[in-house]
Amino acid sequence: MAIVALYDAETKIIPGMSSNYLKQLTSHEACFHNDSRSRLDTIFANCYDMLARELRTMLPSTSLSILHQVPEGHVGVYWRGGALLKTITDPGFHLKLPLVTQFEPVQVTLQTDQVRDIPCGTKGGVMINFEKIEVVNRLRKEFVYETLLNYGVQYDNTWIYDKIHHEINQFCSSHSLQEVYIDVFDQIDEKMKEALQGDCTRYAPGIEIINVRVTKPAIPESIRRNFEQMEEERTKVLIAIERQRVVEKEAETKKKMAISEAEKNANVSKILMEQKLTEKDSSRRQAEIENQMYTAREKSLADADFYKVMREAEANKLKLTPQFLELKFIEAIADNTKIFFGDKVPNMVLDQRLLGNFLQVSKEVSKEVNSESGSGEDNPEVNMLPEIP
Repeated sequence: MAIVALYDAETKIIPGMSSNYLKQLTSHEACFHNDSRSRLDTIFANCYDMLARELRTMLPSTSLSILHQVPEGHVGVYWRGGALLKTITDPGFHLKLPLVTQFEPVQVTLQTDQVRDIPCGTKGGVMINFEKIEVVNRLRKEFVYETLLNYGVQYDNTWIYDKIHHEINQFCSSHSLQEVYIDVFDQIDEKMKEALQGDCTRYAPGIEIINVRVTKPAIPESIRRNFEQMEEERTKVLIAIERQRVVEKEAETKKKMAISEAEKNANVSKILMEQKLTEKDSSRRQAEIENQMYTAREKSLADADFYKVMREAEANKLKLTPQFLELKFIEAIADNTKIFFGDKVPNMVLDQRLLGNFLQVSKEVSKEVNSESGSGEDNPEVNMLPEIP
Protein backbone atom coordinates (compact mmCIF):
# COMPACT_ATOMS: atom_id res chain seq x y z
CA MET A 1 0.00 0.00 0.00
CA ALA A 2 1.40 3.36 -0.99
CA ILE A 3 1.81 5.79 1.84
CA VAL A 4 1.66 9.55 1.03
CA ALA A 5 1.55 12.76 3.01
CA LEU A 6 -1.27 15.18 2.42
CA TYR A 7 -1.90 18.79 3.42
CA ASP A 8 -5.52 19.75 3.19
CA ALA A 9 -6.00 23.50 3.13
CA GLU A 10 -8.97 23.29 5.46
CA THR A 11 -7.44 20.70 7.81
CA LYS A 12 -3.94 20.13 9.20
CA ILE A 13 -0.97 17.98 8.12
CA ILE A 14 -2.01 14.32 8.02
CA PRO A 15 1.06 12.06 7.77
CA GLY A 16 0.94 8.37 6.77
CA MET A 17 -2.39 8.48 4.95
CA SER A 18 -3.26 5.58 2.57
CA SER A 19 -4.77 6.05 -0.87
CA ASN A 20 -8.09 4.44 0.08
CA TYR A 21 -8.41 6.63 3.17
CA LEU A 22 -7.50 9.65 1.06
CA LYS A 23 -10.40 8.92 -1.27
CA GLN A 24 -12.78 8.59 1.66
CA LEU A 25 -11.49 11.83 3.20
CA THR A 26 -11.82 13.65 -0.10
CA SER A 27 -15.35 12.36 -0.53
CA HIS A 28 -16.17 13.42 3.01
CA GLU A 29 -14.70 16.88 2.37
CA ALA A 30 -16.82 17.32 -0.74
CA CYS A 31 -19.97 17.16 1.35
CA PHE A 32 -19.09 20.45 3.01
CA HIS A 33 -18.76 22.47 -0.17
CA ASN A 34 -21.57 23.97 -2.17
CA ASP A 35 -23.10 22.23 -5.15
CA SER A 36 -21.18 24.27 -7.70
CA ARG A 37 -17.83 23.00 -6.38
CA SER A 38 -18.74 19.42 -5.41
CA ARG A 39 -18.19 17.89 -8.85
CA LEU A 40 -14.77 19.56 -9.29
CA ASP A 41 -13.64 18.47 -5.82
CA THR A 42 -14.67 14.87 -6.58
CA ILE A 43 -12.64 14.85 -9.79
CA PHE A 44 -9.61 16.28 -7.92
CA ALA A 45 -9.96 13.64 -5.22
CA ASN A 46 -10.04 10.80 -7.72
CA CYS A 47 -6.97 12.12 -9.52
CA TYR A 48 -4.99 12.97 -6.42
CA ASP A 49 -3.69 9.48 -5.76
CA MET A 50 -2.10 9.26 -9.18
CA LEU A 51 -0.72 12.82 -9.09
CA ALA A 52 0.72 12.35 -5.61
CA ARG A 53 2.71 9.31 -6.68
CA GLU A 54 4.02 11.16 -9.71
CA LEU A 55 4.91 14.45 -7.98
CA ARG A 56 6.07 13.34 -4.53
CA THR A 57 9.68 13.20 -5.72
CA MET A 58 9.64 16.79 -7.08
CA LEU A 59 11.76 19.47 -5.42
CA PRO A 60 10.06 21.75 -2.90
CA SER A 61 11.18 24.85 -4.82
CA THR A 62 8.82 24.25 -7.73
CA SER A 63 5.24 25.47 -7.91
CA LEU A 64 4.09 21.88 -8.03
CA SER A 65 5.77 20.92 -4.75
CA ILE A 66 3.92 19.39 -1.88
CA LEU A 67 6.18 20.81 0.84
CA HIS A 68 6.37 24.59 1.28
CA GLN A 69 7.85 26.96 3.87
CA VAL A 70 6.30 29.99 5.60
CA PRO A 71 9.10 32.42 6.62
CA GLU A 72 9.31 34.03 10.05
CA GLY A 73 7.25 37.20 10.37
CA HIS A 74 4.75 35.92 7.79
CA VAL A 75 1.66 33.77 7.70
CA GLY A 76 0.61 31.39 4.95
CA VAL A 77 -2.59 31.97 3.02
CA TYR A 78 -4.09 29.54 0.51
CA TRP A 79 -6.34 29.59 -2.52
CA ARG A 80 -8.09 26.61 -3.96
CA GLY A 81 -9.58 27.06 -7.36
CA GLY A 82 -9.14 30.82 -7.00
CA ALA A 83 -11.11 30.97 -3.74
CA LEU A 84 -9.36 32.26 -0.63
CA LEU A 85 -9.37 29.71 2.17
CA LYS A 86 -9.84 30.72 5.79
CA THR A 87 -6.92 28.60 6.95
CA ILE A 88 -3.92 30.68 8.06
CA THR A 89 -0.64 28.87 8.81
CA ASP A 90 2.22 29.96 11.06
CA PRO A 91 5.92 30.07 10.10
CA GLY A 92 7.45 26.67 9.36
CA PHE A 93 7.13 23.76 6.89
CA HIS A 94 3.70 22.72 5.66
CA LEU A 95 2.16 20.47 2.98
CA LYS A 96 -0.35 21.38 0.29
CA LEU A 97 -2.03 19.87 -2.74
CA PRO A 98 0.04 20.61 -5.84
CA LEU A 99 -1.78 22.27 -8.75
CA VAL A 100 -4.88 22.45 -6.59
CA THR A 101 -3.92 24.72 -3.69
CA GLN A 102 -1.95 27.92 -4.23
CA PHE A 103 0.15 29.35 -1.41
CA GLU A 104 1.29 32.91 -0.68
CA PRO A 105 3.23 34.22 2.38
CA VAL A 106 1.89 37.47 3.79
CA GLN A 107 4.01 39.65 6.12
CA VAL A 108 2.44 40.48 9.49
CA THR A 109 5.41 42.30 11.04
CA LEU A 110 6.42 45.94 10.57
CA GLN A 111 7.17 46.83 6.99
CA THR A 112 8.13 50.08 5.27
CA ASP A 113 6.50 50.98 1.97
CA GLN A 114 8.34 53.63 -0.03
CA VAL A 115 6.19 55.81 -2.27
CA ARG A 116 8.37 57.65 -4.81
CA ASP A 117 7.95 60.60 -7.17
CA ILE A 118 4.71 62.18 -5.98
CA PRO A 119 3.97 65.34 -8.01
CA CYS A 120 1.58 67.93 -6.62
CA GLY A 121 0.57 71.52 -7.20
CA THR A 122 0.43 74.14 -4.48
CA LYS A 123 -2.36 76.63 -3.97
CA GLY A 124 -0.36 79.20 -5.94
CA GLY A 125 0.04 76.87 -8.92
CA VAL A 126 3.68 75.89 -8.40
CA MET A 127 4.45 72.25 -9.22
CA ILE A 128 6.64 70.43 -6.71
CA ASN A 129 7.65 66.81 -6.37
CA PHE A 130 8.07 64.65 -3.27
CA GLU A 131 10.85 62.24 -4.17
CA LYS A 132 10.14 59.73 -1.41
CA ILE A 133 7.60 59.17 1.34
CA GLU A 134 8.04 56.20 3.67
CA VAL A 135 5.03 54.62 5.35
CA VAL A 136 5.70 52.22 8.23
CA ASN A 137 2.71 49.88 8.57
CA ARG A 138 1.66 46.46 9.77
CA LEU A 139 -1.09 44.01 8.89
CA ARG A 140 -2.54 42.45 12.00
CA LYS A 141 -2.69 38.67 11.92
CA GLU A 142 -6.32 38.39 13.00
CA PHE A 143 -7.40 40.55 10.03
CA VAL A 144 -5.34 38.81 7.33
CA TYR A 145 -8.24 36.81 5.89
CA GLU A 146 -10.66 39.76 5.88
CA THR A 147 -8.14 42.17 4.35
CA LEU A 148 -7.00 39.80 1.60
CA LEU A 149 -10.58 38.79 0.86
CA ASN A 150 -11.56 42.43 0.27
CA TYR A 151 -8.40 43.94 -1.22
CA GLY A 152 -6.15 41.06 -2.29
CA VAL A 153 -2.49 40.41 -1.57
CA GLN A 154 -1.53 43.85 -2.89
CA TYR A 155 -3.76 45.59 -0.38
CA ASP A 156 -1.07 48.21 0.27
CA ASN A 157 -1.42 49.52 -3.28
CA THR A 158 -4.96 50.58 -2.49
CA TRP A 159 -4.52 51.92 1.04
CA ILE A 160 -0.93 53.16 1.02
CA TYR A 161 0.54 53.85 -2.42
CA ASP A 162 -2.58 55.24 -4.09
CA LYS A 163 -3.85 56.83 -0.89
CA ILE A 164 -0.63 58.72 -0.18
CA HIS A 165 -0.73 60.28 -3.67
CA HIS A 166 -4.24 61.48 -3.05
CA GLU A 167 -3.56 62.88 0.42
CA ILE A 168 -0.40 64.70 -0.67
CA ASN A 169 -2.24 66.37 -3.55
CA GLN A 170 -5.07 67.36 -1.23
CA PHE A 171 -2.61 68.86 1.22
CA CYS A 172 -0.63 70.79 -1.41
CA SER A 173 -3.74 72.19 -3.07
CA SER A 174 -4.82 73.83 0.19
CA HIS A 175 -1.42 75.33 1.11
CA SER A 176 0.98 77.77 -0.49
CA LEU A 177 4.53 76.92 -1.47
CA GLN A 178 5.86 78.84 1.54
CA GLU A 179 3.69 76.76 3.86
CA VAL A 180 4.44 73.41 2.22
CA TYR A 181 8.16 73.98 1.90
CA ILE A 182 8.84 75.79 5.18
CA ASP A 183 6.03 76.84 7.50
CA VAL A 184 4.01 73.62 7.98
CA PHE A 185 6.43 71.09 6.54
CA ASP A 186 7.02 69.62 9.99
CA GLN A 187 3.28 68.85 10.25
CA ILE A 188 2.98 66.87 6.99
CA ASP A 189 4.12 63.60 8.61
CA GLU A 190 1.45 63.69 11.28
CA LYS A 191 -1.28 64.84 8.88
CA MET A 192 -0.51 62.03 6.43
CA LYS A 193 -0.51 59.48 9.23
CA GLU A 194 -3.88 60.69 10.52
CA ALA A 195 -5.40 60.66 7.03
CA LEU A 196 -4.16 57.15 6.19
CA GLN A 197 -5.08 55.67 9.56
CA GLY A 198 -8.53 57.25 9.48
CA ASP A 199 -9.52 55.58 6.21
CA CYS A 200 -7.82 52.30 7.11
CA THR A 201 -9.66 52.15 10.42
CA ARG A 202 -12.94 52.72 8.62
CA TYR A 203 -12.52 50.44 5.60
CA ALA A 204 -9.53 48.15 6.34
CA PRO A 205 -9.18 47.83 10.13
CA GLY A 206 -6.41 45.26 9.86
CA ILE A 207 -3.93 47.83 8.48
CA GLU A 208 -2.12 49.77 11.20
CA ILE A 209 -0.15 52.90 10.22
CA ILE A 210 2.81 53.24 12.56
CA ASN A 211 4.62 56.25 11.13
CA VAL A 212 4.99 58.39 8.00
CA ARG A 213 8.29 60.01 6.97
CA VAL A 214 8.17 62.74 4.33
CA THR A 215 11.30 64.04 2.60
CA LYS A 216 11.76 67.65 1.55
CA PRO A 217 9.99 68.26 -1.78
CA ALA A 218 11.90 69.26 -4.90
CA ILE A 219 10.94 72.74 -6.11
CA PRO A 220 11.88 74.66 -9.30
CA GLU A 221 15.47 75.90 -9.35
CA SER A 222 14.58 79.58 -9.61
CA ILE A 223 12.22 79.36 -6.67
CA ARG A 224 14.77 77.36 -4.73
CA ARG A 225 17.38 80.11 -5.22
CA ASN A 226 14.87 82.70 -4.03
CA PHE A 227 14.14 80.62 -0.96
CA GLU A 228 17.86 80.26 -0.31
CA GLN A 229 18.32 84.03 -0.56
CA MET A 230 15.34 84.58 1.71
CA GLU A 231 16.72 82.07 4.16
CA GLU A 232 20.12 83.74 4.01
CA GLU A 233 18.60 87.15 4.70
CA ARG A 234 16.48 85.67 7.46
CA THR A 235 19.60 84.11 8.91
CA LYS A 236 21.38 87.46 8.84
CA VAL A 237 18.43 89.08 10.57
CA LEU A 238 18.39 86.34 13.18
CA ILE A 239 22.13 86.72 13.67
CA ALA A 240 21.72 90.49 14.11
CA ILE A 241 18.86 89.94 16.55
CA GLU A 242 20.88 87.40 18.49
CA ARG A 243 23.89 89.73 18.51
CA GLN A 244 21.68 92.52 19.82
CA ARG A 245 20.33 90.19 22.48
CA VAL A 246 23.86 89.24 23.42
CA VAL A 247 24.84 92.92 23.70
CA GLU A 248 21.74 93.64 25.76
CA LYS A 249 22.46 90.66 27.96
CA GLU A 250 26.05 91.79 28.42
CA ALA A 251 24.91 95.32 29.27
CA GLU A 252 22.32 93.95 31.65
CA THR A 253 24.94 91.70 33.19
CA LYS A 254 27.33 94.62 33.63
CA LYS A 255 24.53 96.68 35.13
CA LYS A 256 23.66 93.91 37.54
CA MET A 257 27.34 93.52 38.40
CA ALA A 258 27.65 97.29 38.99
CA ILE A 259 24.53 97.29 41.13
CA SER A 260 25.81 94.29 43.00
CA GLU A 261 29.20 95.96 43.48
CA ALA A 262 27.55 99.19 44.65
CA GLU A 263 25.32 97.29 47.04
CA LYS A 264 28.34 95.40 48.31
CA ASN A 265 30.28 98.64 48.82
CA ALA A 266 27.26 100.23 50.48
CA ASN A 267 26.93 97.26 52.78
CA VAL A 268 30.65 97.40 53.54
CA SER A 269 30.43 101.15 54.22
CA LYS A 270 27.41 100.59 56.41
CA ILE A 271 29.23 97.90 58.32
CA LEU A 272 32.32 100.11 58.69
CA MET A 273 30.17 103.05 59.80
CA GLU A 274 28.40 100.87 62.33
CA GLN A 275 31.78 99.63 63.47
CA LYS A 276 33.06 103.21 63.85
CA LEU A 277 29.90 104.23 65.67
CA THR A 278 30.31 101.27 67.94
CA GLU A 279 33.93 102.22 68.55
CA LYS A 280 32.93 105.86 69.20
CA ASP A 281 30.21 104.76 71.56
CA SER A 282 32.66 102.49 73.34
CA SER A 283 35.20 105.34 73.53
CA ARG A 284 32.51 107.69 74.85
CA ARG A 285 31.48 105.22 77.49
CA GLN A 286 35.12 104.66 78.37
CA ALA A 287 35.67 108.44 78.63
CA GLU A 288 32.57 108.80 80.78
CA ILE A 289 33.83 106.06 83.05
CA GLU A 290 37.29 107.67 83.17
CA ASN A 291 35.74 111.09 83.90
CA GLN A 292 33.64 109.60 86.63
CA MET A 293 36.73 107.92 88.04
CA TYR A 294 38.74 111.18 87.76
CA THR A 295 35.93 113.20 89.34
CA ALA A 296 35.61 110.72 92.14
CA ARG A 297 39.39 110.71 92.63
CA GLU A 298 39.65 114.53 92.60
CA LYS A 299 36.68 114.79 94.88
CA SER A 300 38.33 112.38 97.24
CA LEU A 301 41.58 114.42 97.07
CA ALA A 302 39.68 117.68 97.60
CA ASP A 303 37.81 116.20 100.50
CA ALA A 304 41.10 115.00 101.91
CA ASP A 305 42.71 118.45 101.47
CA PHE A 306 39.67 120.12 102.92
CA TYR A 307 39.76 117.78 105.87
CA LYS A 308 43.50 118.38 106.24
CA VAL A 309 43.09 122.16 106.13
CA MET A 310 40.20 122.03 108.54
CA ARG A 311 42.18 119.89 110.91
CA GLU A 312 45.19 122.19 110.57
CA ALA A 313 42.97 125.21 111.20
CA GLU A 314 41.52 123.57 114.24
CA ALA A 315 45.06 122.73 115.37
CA ASN A 316 46.20 126.32 114.78
CA LYS A 317 43.29 127.61 116.77
CA LEU A 318 44.38 125.42 119.61
CA LYS A 319 47.95 126.75 119.27
CA LEU A 320 46.97 130.43 119.45
CA THR A 321 47.65 130.81 123.15
CA PRO A 322 49.72 133.62 124.76
CA GLN A 323 52.40 131.21 125.81
CA PHE A 324 52.74 129.79 122.23
CA LEU A 325 52.84 133.27 120.73
CA GLU A 326 55.44 134.35 123.24
CA LEU A 327 57.50 131.30 122.35
CA LYS A 328 57.28 132.12 118.69
CA PHE A 329 58.22 135.72 119.42
CA ILE A 330 61.28 134.68 121.37
CA GLU A 331 62.27 132.26 118.59
CA ALA A 332 61.91 135.05 116.06
CA ILE A 333 64.07 137.40 118.14
CA ALA A 334 66.63 134.68 118.60
CA ASP A 335 66.93 134.26 114.86
CA ASN A 336 67.66 138.02 114.42
CA THR A 337 71.34 139.02 114.26
CA LYS A 338 70.70 142.70 114.56
CA ILE A 339 69.91 143.63 118.17
CA PHE A 340 70.64 146.98 119.69
CA PHE A 341 70.84 147.44 123.44
CA GLY A 342 69.96 150.69 125.12
CA ASP A 343 70.04 151.94 128.59
CA LYS A 344 67.18 149.73 129.51
CA VAL A 345 66.35 146.26 128.35
CA PRO A 346 62.70 147.07 127.57
CA ASN A 347 63.92 149.86 125.29
CA MET A 348 65.99 147.70 123.02
CA VAL A 349 65.69 148.54 119.37
CA LEU A 350 64.93 145.77 116.87
CA ASP A 351 65.11 145.75 113.15
CA GLN A 352 62.32 148.01 111.97
CA ARG A 353 61.10 145.58 109.34
CA LEU A 354 61.08 142.65 111.78
CA LEU A 355 59.44 144.70 114.40
CA GLY A 356 56.76 145.91 112.08
CA ASN A 357 55.95 142.43 110.93
CA PHE A 358 55.87 141.13 114.44
CA LEU A 359 53.60 143.89 115.61
CA GLN A 360 51.24 143.38 112.71
CA VAL A 361 51.03 139.66 113.35
CA SER A 362 50.59 140.21 117.03
CA LYS A 363 47.72 142.60 116.49
CA GLU A 364 45.94 140.22 114.14
CA VAL A 365 46.38 137.33 116.53
CA SER A 366 45.19 139.48 119.40
CA LYS A 367 42.09 140.45 117.47
CA GLU A 368 41.25 136.86 116.65
CA VAL A 369 41.79 135.77 120.22
CA ASN A 370 39.73 138.66 121.52
CA SER A 371 36.92 137.89 119.09
CA GLU A 372 36.81 134.29 120.24
CA SER A 373 37.37 134.72 123.96
CA GLY A 374 35.95 138.17 124.55
CA SER A 375 37.61 141.56 125.19
CA GLY A 376 41.29 141.92 126.04
CA GLU A 377 40.54 143.19 129.46
CA ASP A 378 39.33 139.80 130.53
CA ASN A 379 42.56 138.19 129.28
CA PRO A 380 45.43 140.09 130.91
CA GLU A 381 48.01 137.86 129.31
CA VAL A 382 47.33 139.32 125.90
CA ASN A 383 48.22 142.81 127.16
CA MET A 384 51.54 141.60 128.31
CA LEU A 385 52.98 142.10 124.79
CA PRO A 386 55.57 144.85 124.96
CA GLU A 387 54.79 148.19 123.48
CA ILE A 388 57.48 149.29 121.12
CA PRO A 389 57.30 152.83 119.78
